[in-house]
Amino acid sequence: MKFAGTFLLTCLATTNAFCLGVNMDEAKTIKSDKIYYNVKSEEIKTYGNTEMTNASGQRVKVNELTLSKNASDVDANDIELWLGSNVYIKAENISRDGTETIAKNADFTACEGCDSYGNAWDIHSATVIHDMDEKMLYFHNASFWVYDNNIPVFWLPYYEMPDPSVKYKSGLLSPSFNSTNGMGTQINVPIYINISERHDLTPTLSYLTNENPLFQAEHRLNLQHSEFRTTGSFTHNKAAENRWHIFNKDKIELGENARALVYIARTSDKTYLQKYGFYDYQPYLDSGAKVEIFGQTGYVVADTHIFQELRDPGYNQTYASGNILPNIRGVYQSNPFYKETYLTLSGDVLAVSGDDSDSQRLIGEARIVSPWTLWGGNRITLSAASRYDVYNFDKIQMADNNELYTGVKSRFLPSGYIEWGLPLYSVDNDWTYIIEPRARLTVMKRSDKDSVFALNNDSDGRFLSDTTLFSDNRYAGYDVWENGNFIDYGARWAAFNNKHNIEVFLGQTYDLNTTDEDFNENGFRNGFSDYVGRISYSRKYFQIASRFRFDRVNFDLSHMENSLYVGKGKNYLSLGHIWDTQPIDIYKNKDKYTHEIVTGAGLQVTKRINVRESVIYNTYEHVIQRHSGGIYYEHPCYYFSFGYQRDNAERRNYVGNTTFQFKFGMSIDGKHY
Repeated sequence: MKFAGTFLLTCLATTNAFCLGVNMDEAKTIKSDKIYYNVKSEEIKTYGNTEMTNASGQRVKVNELTLSKNASDVDANDIELWLGSNVYIKAENISRDGTETIAKNADFTACEGCDSYGNAWDIHSATVIHDMDEKMLYFHNASFWVYDNNIPVFWLPYYEMPDPSVKYKSGLLSPSFNSTNGMGTQINVPIYINISERHDLTPTLSYLTNENPLFQAEHRLNLQHSEFRTTGSFTHNKAAENRWHIFNKDKIELGENARALVYIARTSDKTYLQKYGFYDYQPYLDSGAKVEIFGQTGYVVADTHIFQELRDPGYNQTYASGNILPNIRGVYQSNPFYKETYLTLSGDVLAVSGDDSDSQRLIGEARIVSPWTLWGGNRITLSAASRYDVYNFDKIQMADNNELYTGVKSRFLPSGYIEWGLPLYSVDNDWTYIIEPRARLTVMKRSDKDSVFALNNDSDGRFLSDTTLFSDNRYAGYDVWENGNFIDYGARWAAFNNKHNIEVFLGQTYDLNTTDEDFNENGFRNGFSDYVGRISYSRKYFQIASRFRFDRVNFDLSHMENSLYVGKGKNYLSLGHIWDTQPIDIYKNKDKYTHEIVTGAGLQVTKRINVRESVIYNTYEHVIQRHSGGIYYEHPCYYFSFGYQRDNAERRNYVGNTTFQFKFGMSIDGKHY
């Protein structure tokens, strides 16, 4: 009897006897009331309850098993198979013919024991055939039931699906439904095409009731040191227009210290992404490539950018225009050569190509930084830098006149700073308190208007905030340079323990040179800037923060950003708020300010049901810019969702509309299908 049991275990381990997805390659135990082995025919029979379990936990229960030599033929009655944590098959009889295992009067479910109300769904079939070579399950005369065979749903004469051991299998995926922006109901039918274990494609055909069909595709390829992702769509609409988009992002590792990125983002026109639901508030699309090389003390980055503008033509004059072909930046930082003093060398090459103009820039900078810690905890940092710029312009409008300039310009920009800080701390019970006053004197060459160079070649916004204080250059761009000498000063206070974290910062800057009137809107008056600061508090499941700027004389608030987050997981409440009296650009109405509220909330209604909602509201214009939400149900064996989105963003003569979307799919062992 011991020999027979051992022999049966060996057969199962080498022949994968009762497949239907069960992998007994790592058979661990076998139990039976009676086991008989015929030495002459080498046939095994068991009577009574027989149970086999492999190392992964898959189980087989049978009654009256007959197993021929080498397990080429199998016959068993009243078989039960557990192929996964919730995947279960029960059959009156099972037999094997070559590579096919045949089950009669079988019930199949991937939701066994996952719900107290019964199995969420079952497939009852007169015959189930499992092909071990193809790893497919074929159902004949199959009926689909829900909740433990209590509710019939539909009947199919034939149905097939991959067995649970298959990770990837080509075939139809669950369709989704949504209403579209003025195009009626949209039915999306995706098809999954498995090319290899690391390579697949998902084309989707979208039928629209009030517009021509839409074709979509998603391509994925993973190699050992690279990954490629591409999505796109195309339609020939009823107006006889070809409309399309393509988004691509590839990452290629070039060894331990280098990598390359390739990205493409293009569309047929400015409103296509919004109308067909691919829009995500992009002001423009960026295509190009990047190569990054890293070392222990430096790096080199070379990249190109080709832009596609999505904003209305009237706004183009307020944004830098042209494509970047190329931009090469290299940085080297030396090891400390005296105490903690180090040297940084950087170079930057940039070519900007517009419609009828071109410019090239070459910048080189050397900077020495020397931090010191002195008596009493005082920290002093000294820095000196020398920067030299060379520009070649071809038909570029200069900032000091309206004429187009062609020629070479250069400038020398020496600068330096000395910064002081004194972090002081104390401990009281379980609280730690820190207060740190800080000041920096920045000295740099004062340049005339001619040194500002090109109009719209770079951003000229100098928006002072708590993040730009103590910076070498507070301008948003790189070409426009600070003008003259200034002092930054402020103080930070913090308190924290193992539960709470509090921080307060307040600071200001003073321009030692006369400030131009143009800078009044940027918070500078008679040399002094507005006050800037931030306040934040956080603890477990709760975070609140505020960044602000207010007038130094009358304390009028000119800028404030607030954020609040409360919650954990799918139960949360978020609130964001921004208020700013500063015009976005010089062409904007100065009486018009920014006032916007962003809210989001999620609620786990039950263990399986959650709802989410988000709103962006422009309080100045009293309009909802965008709001979306939905209800989501996640069962161990299936899932569905119903969501909506209202998009009020304006693009030329098109304004977004309300869309609805419904999704449904099956789950097997946690995998969505």
